[in-house]
Amino acid sequence: MDRTIEPINRVLISFGPINLYWYGAIIIGGALLGLWLAMNESERRNLPKDIFADLVLFALPISVIFARIYYVIFQWEYYAKHPLEIMSIWKGGLAMHGVLTGAILTIIVFARVKGISFWKLTDILAPSLILGQAIGRWGNFVNQEAHGGPVSRAFLEQLYLPDFIINQMYIEGTYYHPTFLYESIWNFAGFFVLMSLRRVNLRQGELFLTYIIYYSFGRFFIEGMRTDSLMLTDHLRIAQVMSVVLILASILFIWFRRKKGYADIRYLDNTMSE
Repeated sequence: MDRTIEPINRVLISFGPINLYWYGAIIIGGALLGLWLAMNESERRNLPKDIFADLVLFALPISVIFARIYYVIFQWEYYAKHPLEIMSIWKGGLAMHGVLTGAILTIIVFARVKGISFWKLTDILAPSLILGQAIGRWGNFVNQEAHGGPVSRAFLEQLYLPDFIINQMYIEGTYYHPTFLYESIWNFAGFFVLMSLRRVNLRQGELFLTYIIYYSFGRFFIEGMRTDSLMLTDHLRIAQVMSVVLILASILFIWFRRKKGYADIRYLDNTMSE
């Protein structure tokens, strides 16, 4: 029976020679839902509703470019031999830490140009970012990537997973851990945590830094289960190293900003900038 399992078609819909892939559609869908969420919150925080629409016009393509560059750099041995595949992002290969790098750099410049606090923008965006990540992992599901090591079908059935997930985890004759699902669930839970923390009225910047800490903590452990990790050395996974660095840096930022009095403004304060 296992031999007859067919994976989900990666092409969502075709328009003649043009294909729309599930991977791209899911990522764009997550980004648009996050944008809608941020736009609604921006009005409550005394910001123009279209400020995040303007930001996404720059941040989305720049983040995708950074995500691909990040991935290609650490897979250069392969792409040096297959340079024409560097642009084939519909096949997967967008590194989340590359996305964060591109997004943060874009927001820094955007905030300076608009005269708005970087921390205010990122606090509003934090739930949108983790929600987009939770949804985006399902693009990895369709592409049969970001999975863990081999398991049995019985193991997957014991997790009470629906058949469509179990069958999609059957790759070239072997079932694999659905680590994409573990991270998606972790991120969905993080979304509700961050939405709840909005009511706590944290100091400005700390909602975003909490997002970084929360996401990195989960990513560190889930990454250890994956079989397709980008490697820094034979034993060091890049995502795990980055997760530790981001957690420590975020904690340091929280301490430093409080000590220097840079975090006196609260999330619910209606000021345009620090």
